[in-house]
Amino acid sequence: MILEMKHIKKSFDDLEVLKDINIGIKPGEIISIIGPSGSGKSTLLRCATGLETQDSGEIVYEDGAKFGLVFQNFNLFPHMSVLQNVMDAPVQVMKKDKETAKAEAMKWLDKMGLADRADAYPCQLSGGMQQRVAIARALAKDPDILFFDEPTSALDPELTGEVLKVIKSLADLHIAMVIVTHEMAFAKDISDEVIFMEKGVIVDRGTPDELFASDNPRTQEFLGRYNNI
Repeated sequence: MILEMKHIKKSFDDLEVLKDINIGIKPGEIISIIGPSGSGKSTLLRCATGLETQDSGEIVYEDGAKFGLVFQNFNLFPHMSVLQNVMDAPVQVMKKDKETAKAEAMKWLDKMGLADRADAYPCQLSGGMQQRVAIARALAKDPDILFFDEPTSALDPELTGEVLKVIKSLADLHIAMVIVTHEMAFAKDISDEVIFMEKGVIVDRGTPDELFASDNPRTQEFLGRYNNI
């Protein structure tokens, strides 16, 4: 396993947000986490990436494994160009020389279809473009696992498709991915496993075919609104 999350519990004051969550992720595996708002999905990702500390349980990465995180709201530095945003962590944190970092950043921007916007600033880009820059920035950290926290939730519907297409194109890189999403058709199409969370617990899980055909009443109820999938 590249990552194991064992018996993860997390509370905020009296609200128990995560209740004994267990997830293992293999190298190159793609896992989607679905469920209603407030079910603990984003908190689980924040614990996995160190932005929150779990109250109990264990998070174990394979030795040397690195991760990247793509937020809902892009979180780009507004005073930096697109290229500078992508280069920042490799230069400042990973201590790569600037020429190497620039070449790699341009490679990822090209994969995102944004090589021609390298000198632009975030305010000059659409939301979809900003999110693609954020994905390039995460990839520039050479991650073994990428986390996506509802990567299309801040986008207009017409921009959602372009970002989902880009994420889908990453599958050929064989980077493990954990994707919190409300896009059910996307989750069904891209995932090796789909996990359905509600009220801090894993209600159901399985391959896309298994989960979307589940006989669990709560799973059926939740997916009922997506009955065209």
